[in-house]
Amino acid sequence: MENLKKLIRDVPDFPKKGIIFKDITPLLQDPKGLKAAVEAISQHYKGKKIDVVVGAEARGFILAPTVAFNLGAGFVPVRKPGKLPYKKISESYALEYGTDTLEMHKDGIKKGQNVLMVDDLLATGGTMAACCKMVESLGGNIAGCAFLIELAFLNGKNALSKYDIFSAIKY
Repeated sequence: MENLKKLIRDVPDFPKKGIIFKDITPLLQDPKGLKAAVEAISQHYKGKKIDVVVGAEARGFILAPTVAFNLGAGFVPVRKPGKLPYKKISESYALEYGTDTLEMHKDGIKKGQNVLMVDDLLATGGTMAACCKMVESLGGNIAGCAFLIELAFLNGKNALSKYDIFSAIKY
C-alpha cells in the first residue's frame, strides 16, 4: 500500500486554511493504482456475503460501485440534500470543518441486508457515522466500513468503534 501513498497528492489549505486535503485524483488516473485500491478493499470483504455497498457522495461514488461489482453486490448512493428523486431519509453530522446533511432513498436498504460502507477518506468519522445511522434505521446490518485513506491522527475510528474498519492507506 506504500505505492498507493505515492499516488496521493497533498493540497494545502483546501477547503480552508489549515486543512491538508488528500487528493486521490492521481491515484484514480493510474490504472494499476486504482485497481490495487479497489482490490484491497474488495479482498478484505470477500466471503462476507455483502448484499449492498453504500457509497457517500462524492468520492465514495467512485470506489463503492467498483467494490460492489467485485463482490457481486448492489450499490446504494448517499447524496447531499435535494439530489435524490424518491422518498428519502436524512442525517445531519459534524465535519472537521463544519456541518452537513446526507440523504438516501428509504428503499435503498432492505431489512436484514448485509451492507458494506465505502468512502474515500476516514477523518473524524462523522460522515460515515451518519451513513451508518441511516442504514441501520432501515434495518441493514453493517458488515464493515472501508476507506481508501484513513487520517489516523483524527481518531475517526472512535466514532465507528462498533464496526469492522478497513483502510487501504493510513496517515
